[in-house]
Amino acid sequence: MTPRNSERHLAPGPAGALEVVIAAPEQPRGIALVAHPNPQQGGTLDNKVAQTLARTFAKLGYAAARFNFRGVGQSAGTFAEGIGETDDALAVLAHVRNRFGEALPIALAGFSFGSYVQTRVAFRVHAEGLVLVGPAVNRFSIEHVQAGTVVVHGEEDDVVPLADVFAWARPQQLPVVVFPGCGHFFHGRLPQLASVVTAMYPRGGHAGRP
Repeated sequence: MTPRNSERHLAPGPAGALEVVIAAPEQPRGIALVAHPNPQQGGTLDNKVAQTLARTFAKLGYAAARFNFRGVGQSAGTFAEGIGETDDALAVLAHVRNRFGEALPIALAGFSFGSYVQTRVAFRVHAEGLVLVGPAVNRFSIEHVQAGTVVVHGEEDDVVPLADVFAWARPQQLPVVVFPGCGHFFHGRLPQLASVVTAMYPRGGHAGRP
């Protein structure tokens, strides 16, 4: 299925309007919600990793939504340490589900700070899978995640050291896909990231079992 061109609009949120971009085929097989990196460090929905995740899910047949957290772009409000941002994500998810169907399966994906937010969202909704790219495990308290979660990290990440990710993943026996020679922002590696997510993410099943 080929997604329609992305559309950008405002959706209701807990602290005011939230800026949302959605790309979807005519009949989506699921909903993918994508969360961007830390807004206090310049993160927005137009971040290249967030765009890559959304584009990948759209090509897989999902209604892919990325959005600006409160206080970013046209989104109202101010930074809330990931707590308010979790409520933002839940509000956008409710907005997309109302539009495309409450019964559609949900996929959650996030980059860095966005990964932290999505792990919190996953405790509040039933998601068929979770994709965490460069999860900020050394900066925020990220709890254990569900089996089948896809974790992708750069070997040379100087923002979130790979050793910290291994220390977080090891007690969960959680596999980590490591990109050799790659930094935190995946410069020059976005096509590879898209390929990994496409290969590992569900095609009618659970993550890790395409």
